[in-house]
Parts: sequence; structure tokens; C-alpha cells
Amino acid sequence: MGLIGVVVFAAVFLLAAYRLYGRLLARLFRLDPTAPTPSETMEDGLDYVPTPPKYLLGQHFSAIAAAGPIVGPILAGAMFGWLPALVWILVGSVFIGGVHDLGSLVASIRHRARSIAEVVKEHMSRRSYVLFLLFVYIALVYIIVAFTDIVAGSFVGSQVLEDGTRVTGGGIATSSLLYLALPVAMALLMRYAKLGLGWATAIFVPLVGVAIAAGQWIPFDLGAILGLSDIQATKLWGAILLGYCVIAAVVPVWLLLQPRGHLGGWFLYAALASGILGIVIGGATGTATIAYPAFRGFTSESGQSLVPILFITIACGACSGFHCLIASGTTSKQLRRETDAKAIGYGSMLLEAMVATISLACLMMLPLDAAKGLQPNSIYAAGIGRFLAMVGIPMAVAVSFGLLAFTTFVYDTLDVCTRLGRYIIQELTGITGPTGRWGGTILTAGLPLFFLLTTPLDAQGRPVPAWKTFWALFGASNQLLAALALVGITVWLWRTRRAWWVWPVVGLPTLLMYVMSAWALGGFVVDGFAPFARSLAVGDLPRSPVPWVAVVLLALAALLLIEAIVVFAGRKDDAPGATGSEGATAFQAV
Repeated sequence: MGLIGVVVFAAVFLLAAYRLYGRLLARLFRLDPTAPTPSETMEDGLDYVPTPPKYLLGQHFSAIAAAGPIVGPILAGAMFGWLPALVWILVGSVFIGGVHDLGSLVASIRHRARSIAEVVKEHMSRRSYVLFLLFVYIALVYIIVAFTDIVAGSFVGSQVLEDGTRVTGGGIATSSLLYLALPVAMALLMRYAKLGLGWATAIFVPLVGVAIAAGQWIPFDLGAILGLSDIQATKLWGAILLGYCVIAAVVPVWLLLQPRGHLGGWFLYAALASGILGIVIGGATGTATIAYPAFRGFTSESGQSLVPILFITIACGACSGFHCLIASGTTSKQLRRETDAKAIGYGSMLLEAMVATISLACLMMLPLDAAKGLQPNSIYAAGIGRFLAMVGIPMAVAVSFGLLAFTTFVYDTLDVCTRLGRYIIQELTGITGPTGRWGGTILTAGLPLFFLLTTPLDAQGRPVPAWKTFWALFGASNQLLAALALVGITVWLWRTRRAWWVWPVVGLPTLLMYVMSAWALGGFVVDGFAPFARSLAVGDLPRSPVPWVAVVLLALAALLLIEAIVVFAGRKDDAPGATGSEGATAFQAV
């Protein structure tokens, strides 16, 4: 099977899964188009806003996608070969990630658009709620650290393409700044000039293309302007991006979140379509073929084992705990009809799996030696560039498109993460109003800034990008967050439905994600503390924050699991609404 065959198979598999398994899930969750949603009953024009599904789909998709479906598949494919990565992407997204996302969204709208942590509190305990929020907050901090550093790094330096053309980081920075200005202008015109969504889309989507092309002509190179090294410029860009996150996290959703998500969704659909088109044309002409090994063994060159590392390296694209925060944090407050949850919750996860497949295809075209030493964003941008070059687009513009597509994924994640961090601070402290809004946001962005301003070193004393230091921790904690969210969803469904299908549909995915992520985090703890265990010398305690954070996350996860077991072991008649008749009805509905 050639490259085109792999991609076509993946697309057909995901489409069939949406039509068949997605329809079954909609029945199991009893999606009702007539049921009032929180966006209608609690509409406030700020966070609770009924949103048409075609508008909300792009926003939700661009928010959940981030850099995960690009970086994770490329890293895992490079370590173990493209075949195990592809299998996990397809199976994981359909039967685990999609269930997780849809379940989180439906659970939230059935609980007045409250977070998945609030669902945990209602069906488990107040203690579980606090533990869950602490876990989520720690995970959010490392998501922001990893993704901010990746984007900041793309604004620095330059790369020379195969045809000799140079693409500068300053040009990507210019395109990104223009891209961020466009949705604000679009929002103002739609709100005050009454510009319709159709016309706004027709005007502003092409302007994104103009921003891409213009960037390389007017590069905004902070390093050259201020005389900074690449490392210093990356840190400065990281601080600027976090400053943007603070502003973006407190403004009304209509001003930035919704229009940027809409434009970002179209842009990312274009990136997805360009990848598929390029693969089809390249496959037909013989210019896009598989060169990378399908399987490289159960152990990577660095000594990492396929199990569990594959399952935490590919998070977004197969299953991601971060998605439950988006689904229950912002999307549930804008969902107009319950039945929209199938397309937005389950469908977006499968779209993200397709993005992950295209990202993996960018690696698959490279020979093993050519892929070594390349960063994932460079592999992705070069792959998308090659696809677009097949239809006559200049290579520099095509690669700029790929890099901006990469950063577009991340922008949506960064400010949404910051907004969610603010929600958590406000929930834990009870501080509302401007003080809670600004205080929670600044604290959430300030903690990542501390880690970004440090310079991690490897064993040889060479600087290591912050995202590389924290990516494995992000992956493991992200997957454990998915497991904990699935625990909450399982408890909710079991206490309210008592249906047999809860265990195979939600329970088994919970078990798999919990075991794999806890296994990986346990490995970080063992590796980090091994020198100290041998010597018992304080100087041999790990200096990296990774093993320390892993200990905290494992402890929180273990306590939450104990809380869930206590609930499952309780009497059946303590479940709200879990009568024998409802359980029978749920069984018959299948």
C-alpha cells in the first residue's frame, strides 16, 4: 500500500466510524434536539452564547487540535515507525478519544455547562473535585509551557529549503501577528456593522492567505532588531505570547475566541485539504511515496519502550485529556442544540485524527537518515510545502503556510488554556469579578513564564528547548487527565443510568488510559530518582522538575481513583435517578 492508499484508508475508516459508531454514541447518550441548553438558559453575551454549529465546529476544532496532532505523531513515528503510530491514531480516536470528548461535552451540558471537575464533585465528592482541579491546573501549566516554547521557537532563525529559498522566523512572526489582528477586525465588523457570517468568511479567509504571503516580505525579526541571540529572542517571544494569552483570556468570547476559532478552523481545513490533495497528486505522479520504515522495533534508539511511550507521545490525534477542558470549559457554554454535540464533540476528534495522519504522512515521505535531527514543526511544514508545491504554489509560501498552520493550532490552545486556568483559580478561591478574572489569568500565565525563562541543559551542558524537556511529561499527564475525565464520566453514567454498555464503551477506555499514563509517569519517577536511590546523597536528587511533578500527579491520580472505587462500591440506591426502570430503558435503547 502506497502513501495515497494509507491516507485514503484512514479517511474512509474515520468517516465510517463517524457514521456508525458516532450514531450509536448519540443514541447511548440520548442527545435531544429539543432539550434546552445552558447557552440558551444562561446566555450572558460573555461566556454563554448560543452559537451555530458551523461556527462552533471550527472554534472547537482549532482549540483542541494544537500542536499535538503534529508533534506527537511525528515523534512517535520517528521512534517506532509509522505503522504503530497510525494504528493508535485510528483506533484511539474512534473508540477512546472520541468517546472521551463527546462524553465530556454531554456531561457538561447536562450539568449547566459546568466543568468536568464540577461533574466529578456532584457524583463523587468535594475532595475529588479539589484533587481533580489541582491535577488539571498542573497539566494546564505544562501545556502552556510546551506549546508557547514551540511557537516562540518558530519565530526565530531561518531555514533553507530544497530549492535554496530561505524562510525566516521573522516572516512567520509577521504572518502570525497579522493573523491575530484579522479576527478582531472581523468581530467588530460583524457586531457593529452587522456584517454577515458568510460575507465575513469570504472576506477574511482570503486575507489570512495574504498575511501568509506578506510575512516573508516584511519580517519582524526581534533578534536582529534588539541584537539578541536565538535563545534570548525565543525567551522574549515566549513572554510576549504569554502577555497575549493574558489579554485573550479575559476579553469576551465574541471579540477574539469565536472569530479566531472560525478563521482558524477554515485555515486548518485548508491545511488538511492541501495535505490530502498533495498526497493524491503525488501518489498519482509517483512524487509522494513512503520512504520511512513502517516498524523500527519495540524499543527506540534512546531506549524507550513502545509500550507505554507510544500511547503518551501521541495524545492529540488519538486521545487527549486536554479536550475535556475545552469541551466542558468553553464549548459547552456555546452549544446551541444537544444534537450538535455529535459533530462538534465526536466529529472534531476524528478530524483531528485525520490531521495526525497527514502529519505522519509528512514523516513517511522522508528516508530515515533525512529525518534525523529535524524538528517536528520543520518536518510538517516541509511536508505541507511539498504537497502545495505539487499544485504550483511557490515553495517559500507553501512552507510559510505550513508553519503558520502549525502556530495557528497552538494559538487557539494557548489562550483557551489560560482562560481555563482562570476558571479553575476562580472556582477554587471563589474570587469573582475583575479581581478574580485578572488575578487568575495573570497567575496562570506567570507560572509558565518562570519555566520558559530558565534554560534546561542536557548531560553535555547544551541548552535544551523547554518543550523537549516537558513534552513527555505533558503527554503522560495529558493522558492521565483523559483517564480521570473518563473516570468522572463513567461514574456519572453509572450512577444515573445503570446500563451495561457503560463498561465496554467508557470503562475499558478508562482502564487503558489510566494504566498507560500511570506506567509512563512511574517510569519518569524511577529514572529521575534512580541516582539518589543508589547513593542516598542529597546532591543526587533530581534537578529537573519532571520527576517531582510526576510524583505529585501520580499521587493525585491515585487518590481520585480511590474516590471512584468507593463510589462504585456503594449501594445502588444512592445513585440519583438510577432506578431499575431507567437502567432497563437504557438497556433497551441499545
